[in-house]
Amino acid sequence: MKGMVLAAGLGMRMRPLTQHTAKPLLTLRGRTLLDHALDRLHEAGVTDAVVNAHWKAERVVAAMASRIAPRVRVQLEPELLETGGGVRRALPLLGTAPFFVINGDAFWLDGPAPVLGRLARAFDPARMDALLMMVPMVRIDRAPLRGDFMMDGWGALRRPVARDVAPFLFGGVQVLRPELLAGEPLEAFSLNRAYDRAAAAGRLFGLVHDGQWFHLSTPADLQRTERRLEAGA
Repeated sequence: MKGMVLAAGLGMRMRPLTQHTAKPLLTLRGRTLLDHALDRLHEAGVTDAVVNAHWKAERVVAAMASRIAPRVRVQLEPELLETGGGVRRALPLLGTAPFFVINGDAFWLDGPAPVLGRLARAFDPARMDALLMMVPMVRIDRAPLRGDFMMDGWGALRRPVARDVAPFLFGGVQVLRPELLAGEPLEAFSLNRAYDRAAAAGRLFGLVHDGQWFHLSTPADLQRTERRLEAGA
């Protein structure tokens, strides 16, 4: 499998830390968030990865220049393509097999087994277009006000409606079939558009993360996570 790390966002909620650098280049435990994500891909056996870059792209390029494994291709995006558009543009580099996509600010600790390996083993291309890592809302410190998805006993995902209380948050780690995005135009769009199409076809699934996951939206989140990791969270 190949992989992609989404590193093109503006990181507005992380200002002023992202005033002069991309959010995935912020550090935890002495390594950038981007390096943490690429380390996980390398540990999962990924040899080739794509990293997209828009905001402070030159810093992303410089940071990737010394990266040995996995081999990284930086996809420059002069115009921001959002999550879906970025992956759609990278399809020629990602090949014809299912691939990992990780948000550039995703940070987690594995449970008994590495989550990327669990996702790869659970992904069934015959019935899935996307398999998303789901984080239970009750296990997130300072969780957002609303979750993202409902999930049935077979792992199928749907959006909450009416008075549903969604118990799961998407953790920014996933496996996608290239066919999910191949028919999309080369334009800026969110992966949510593809998720909703997959859900309508019964091909959007989730896998519950059994380790720790850290919500990194603001400078305070980053500082709090650093303290928890130092304390052996």
